[in-house]
Amino acid sequence: MSEGPSRRAALALLGGGALALAGCKPQDWYGTDVSGALPDLRFSLSRARDGKGLTQDDFRGQVVALFFGYTYCPDICPLTLANMVALTDKLGGDAAKLSVLFVTVDPDRDTPAALSQFVAAFTPRATGLIGTPDQLADVTRRYRVTYKVAPHAPGATDYAVSHGKTVYVFDGQGKARVIWTEFADATADIDGAAGDVRRIAAMA
Repeated sequence: MSEGPSRRAALALLGGGALALAGCKPQDWYGTDVSGALPDLRFSLSRARDGKGLTQDDFRGQVVALFFGYTYCPDICPLTLANMVALTDKLGGDAAKLSVLFVTVDPDRDTPAALSQFVAAFTPRATGLIGTPDQLADVTRRYRVTYKVAPHAPGATDYAVSHGKTVYVFDGQGKARVIWTEFADATADIDGAAGDVRRIAAMA
């Protein structure tokens, strides 16, 4: 179990632009089935912890939960990560099959050290990723991720960032399987998400 913030603590602190896709949502999926509707997992980014360049190949064989945000985020990102903590706890031994990738859309403020510390405070299953402007543009366009960083002076720390809350879930071969559009919510179905991860892991 992670020693980072519990889901309950994070929700207590926080108080009581999903991707629009046409997809079916059968009873046995918690998320929306996007098989064949989204591109395969592909990216080239740097790991915040040590600056190592990573691609989708480094996560081959893992179920990957990919989402986008920033460390100054007041609600969506902490809630999503708190729910990831609850998810890994629910998965138990199966948590070893899951990798959580958190890509910053605010690299001006999110230094590697700050991003690494932020994700590590929640769960060791999470990897903070940073990209150059071109790398970030490539991965966000690929998955139609919407975000907007308010104009700001160099070195400024007080500015707004808006972004979607969708979590994109890929199988061990990098195929997009489901999206979780309500995983930044206090009522997120952790049991349902765990069922998705186990089912996707079994597809390999």
